[in-house]
Amino acid sequence: MSRKTSRRRDTSPPRTGGSEAETLRGFLDYLRDSIAAKVDGAPEPDVRTAAVPSGTNLLGLLQHVTAVERWIFLGEDVKDWPATFRAKPEDTVDDVVARYRDAVAQANAVLDDCADLAAPLPHAPAGRTAPSVRWALTHTIEETGRHAGHADILRELIDGATGR
Repeated sequence: MSRKTSRRRDTSPPRTGGSEAETLRGFLDYLRDSIAAKVDGAPEPDVRTAAVPSGTNLLGLLQHVTAVERWIFLGEDVKDWPATFRAKPEDTVDDVVARYRDAVAQANAVLDDCADLAAPLPHAPAGRTAPSVRWALTHTIEETGRHAGHADILRELIDGATGR
């Protein structure tokens, strides 16, 4: 792994001051941008190399949160969650980042049509009841935030890059 140190300026959390939905979506988009930025521009093959005993790698984290977005907001079935942490060997960083941004855009299109946070999402994961919009937003904030923290550490281990 290369040890070049690069510091990005931290981006402050959003100050929405609006409705509950605007606040939740503002924080979710903030975390989405943070994790995508950690992967975007990361060097090969380090981006897919496990830096911890669990096997977690930077590209796999973004692959996983893509599956989470598609599962929660689009109702796509996921049969093997551990497999979502592995990108295919032929996937490039640009491929995985583009798929994530596409999943986010599709999820946001669904959310744009959800005015009531207590209402169920229009799509339910296979064999499940659709969660409320509020639960889906809160869970996705938690999931993305957790993995964005992992990505912070992994990216710093790869090339010393820090910040959001």
